[in-house]
Amino acid sequence: MLHELLLALLGFTGDFVLDAASSPSATRRRRPVPPEAAGGGDVGPASFRLAPDLTFLQPSERSAIERLISLGFYYRELNRFATESRDLSWINSPIDVSPTHDEKTVKAKVRKGSAYRRAIANGIAEILSVYRSAVLQVEQNLLSDPLPILATVTHGLNKFEVLLPPLHELVMEIEQKDIKGGQLLNLLHKRCHCGVPELQSCIQRLLWHGHQVMFNQLTSWMVYGILQDQYNEFFIRRQEDRDEENDSSQVDVADKFTQKSAKETSLTSWHTGFHVSLDMLPEYIHMRVAESILFAGKAIRVLRNPSPGATLQESMNQSQNVKGSYRMQSLIGGSGALKELPNFPNISAEELLPQAEADKIDAMLKELKHSSEFHKRLFESAVGSIRTMAANHLWQLVVVRADLNGHLKALKDYFLLAKGDFFQCFLEESRQLMRLPPRQSTAEADLMVPFQLAALKTIGDEDKYFARVSLRMSSFGIKASTSQKDLQKSSTPEISSQGKATSELALDGWDSIALEYSVDWPLQLFFTPDVVSKYRKVFQYLIRLKRTQMELEKSWAAVMHQDHADFSDYCKDRKNGDATQLRRQRSKPFWRVREHMAFLIRNLQFYIQVDVIESQWNVLQAHVQDSHDFTELVTFHQEYLSALISQSFLDIGSVSRILDSIMKLCLQFCWSIEQYENRRNMLEIDHITEEFNKKSNSLYTILRSSRLAGSQRAPFLRQFLMRLNYNSFFETTARGVMNSAGGRLRPSTAGTQL
Repeated sequence: MLHELLLALLGFTGDFVLDAASSPSATRRRRPVPPEAAGGGDVGPASFRLAPDLTFLQPSERSAIERLISLGFYYRELNRFATESRDLSWINSPIDVSPTHDEKTVKAKVRKGSAYRRAIANGIAEILSVYRSAVLQVEQNLLSDPLPILATVTHGLNKFEVLLPPLHELVMEIEQKDIKGGQLLNLLHKRCHCGVPELQSCIQRLLWHGHQVMFNQLTSWMVYGILQDQYNEFFIRRQEDRDEENDSSQVDVADKFTQKSAKETSLTSWHTGFHVSLDMLPEYIHMRVAESILFAGKAIRVLRNPSPGATLQESMNQSQNVKGSYRMQSLIGGSGALKELPNFPNISAEELLPQAEADKIDAMLKELKHSSEFHKRLFESAVGSIRTMAANHLWQLVVVRADLNGHLKALKDYFLLAKGDFFQCFLEESRQLMRLPPRQSTAEADLMVPFQLAALKTIGDEDKYFARVSLRMSSFGIKASTSQKDLQKSSTPEISSQGKATSELALDGWDSIALEYSVDWPLQLFFTPDVVSKYRKVFQYLIRLKRTQMELEKSWAAVMHQDHADFSDYCKDRKNGDATQLRRQRSKPFWRVREHMAFLIRNLQFYIQVDVIESQWNVLQAHVQDSHDFTELVTFHQEYLSALISQSFLDIGSVSRILDSIMKLCLQFCWSIEQYENRRNMLEIDHITEEFNKKSNSLYTILRSSRLAGSQRAPFLRQFLMRLNYNSFFETTARGVMNSAGGRLRPSTAGTQL
C-alpha cells in the first residue's frame, strides 16, 4: 500500500488510489487539451481519492492519505502544463505548401504559443524536480525503516502542501485566461506578495524565469535594434495593421515591399513602426521607462542601419553647378529633382554606434538579467543610461554629421522670410502676375519665372541649402465675392481673356503659395511632415503679410508719382488746373487711411519678425549649443514652433480671421485707389475704409482682452500693443470716442504714428 501511495504521489493511479475525474465529461476536462477547453470546470482539492472498499483504514488515516494523494494530482497537472508548454516538436513538423482549412486551424493554434509561458514551465519543472527528489527520499526512508509508518511520508512532504496547491491554482488561471507576456509577469508579481516564505520564494523564482525572456527581448531591442517577439508578448509592438497586411499579402505585394528603399523603411519604422503596448506592459514598469526603451531601440535601429543615401543622390558640386536647371526641374516636376549628398556618403554602422558602446549596453542588461531579484530602481537607472547613450549618438548623427543647425537656419531664411531681399524681389517680380487670379493648370509654372529671377538676383552660389527649396501651390482660394470680381473686371481687363473658370477664382488664390523643403536621411527623423507643415503654415501667413506691406508701399509710390505730375501741371497752367487740384484734395483722406493700414501692417510685421521669430530663434540656438540629447532637441524645436504659432496669433481663430480680413481689405484698397476717379470706386473705397476701421478696432479690443492678457503670450503681446497704441490712438478709437470713418481721421495723429 505504501508503494502504491508513492506512485500516486507522482501522478499514477491504480486500485488503491482512484482518479476522481474518471467520468467521461471530467476526463475530457482533465486531459491535455488546449486552454480554452481546459477552463470549463472547477476541480476540487481531492481529485485523487482512495478506493471506497478499503475498510481496514481508520478515518484519521484515510483523511491523512487523501491529503497526501492530492499532492499527486497537483503534481500531475503541473507536470502536464510544464510538458505541454515546453514541447517544441511542432517546429520540425512538415508544413504542406497548400494547407487545408483544418491545417490552417492547427497552425493558428500553434501560433498561440508563449515564450514567457515556456519560461514559467521551466521554473515549475525545477520545483517538480525538487518534489520528485523528496518523494524518492521518502521511499528510501521507508525502505530503510524496519517499521514503516505513514508519518514518515507526511513529514517528508509536509512543505509541499503549501506549495503545490497555489501553483496549481496559478497554472489553471494561466490556462483558462490564456495569460502570457507582460500579463503573466503582472500575475506573478502580484502573487509574490504573500505571507508564506516558501511559496514567495517559489513564485519569485518563476518570475525570475519570466524576466529572463524579457531581458533577452530587451537585449535584442536595445543592443541590436531587432524586435524578437514571435508571439506578440513584448510591450514593444509593431503596428498591428502592418502585420495584417503581411498576412494577407500575395507574392507580388511581397515583392513590392521588398523593393522599398531602405530610407523609406527606416523612416516608417521611426515614426509609425513601433509603439508601447499597454496590455503587455508590466505594472511595475513605468510608462516613462517604457517610452525610453521604445526610443532607445528605435535609435539603435537607425544607428545600426544607416540609410544608403549615397546611392540615391548626386554630388554636392554637381547640384550647385546646375542650380538654374535644378530650379527649373524642381518647379515643374518636383520628384525628379537632384539632391545634395550629405557629409557622410560612405558612413557605416560601426562609426555611428561603436562596438564598445554596444558592449556596454549589453553588459548593463546582462547584470540586471543575472540578478536573483528584479530591482526597479536599478532597472530604471540602466534604461535611463542606455537611452542617454542612444540619444547622444543620434544627436551626433543628426546635429553634427547631418548639419542640423544649417538646415534650421535655411528654414528660418526661407520659411520665416529671414532672407527678406529674396522675397522682396520675388514679390516685385510676380506683382503683375498676382494681380490676376491663378490658373489651376499653370499656376506653379507661372510662378517659376519670378521665383527663378529672384533667386538669380539675390541668392549666391554659396547658399547650398537653396537647392532644397521649391515653390508649390498647395490649394486655391475660395470664389471671389461680387465686389472682388467687379474690381477685377474694371482694373484688369486682361482677365477676360483667361476663360470663365479662371475668372471665378479669387484674387487671393495666391495665398495658397507654399514652400517645400527636401530633407534627406537622417534629418527626416527631426523634420517630420508635421514639423514641415507648421513651417509652411507660418510661411503662408508671413508671405501674405509681406505682400500686403509691399502693395501699400507700391500704391503710395505710384500715386505720389501721379500727384507730383498733376501738381507740376497745375503750376504750369493754374487757370485750367482746377480739376487737378480738386482731385488732389479729394484723395488726401484716402492717404490717411492708407497710412493707418501701413502703420498696422508694419508694426505687425516688425513684431513677428523681431519680437517673435528672432527672440525665439536665439532661444533655440542656445538650446542647440547646450544640449547633446536628440530627444531634448526635438522637444526644444517643438516648443520653438509652438511659440511662433502662438505668439503670431495663428492658434486664435478670431484674431487670425480678423488679420486675414485686414490684409484682404488692404489689397482691395490698393487696387481700388488706382481708379478712384470712378464714382463707383469712390463708394467702394469708402466701404473698404469703414470695414478696415471696424476690423482694426476689433483686433485691438480682442488683443486687450483679459483672456489673452493671462496667457503665455502676454509678455510678447504687450510689446505689440505698445507699438500700436503708443499715443493711445487705438484705445481711444476702440472705445468709440472718435468716429471710425476715414474722413474723420486726424492727419496729425496718423502722421505721428510713423
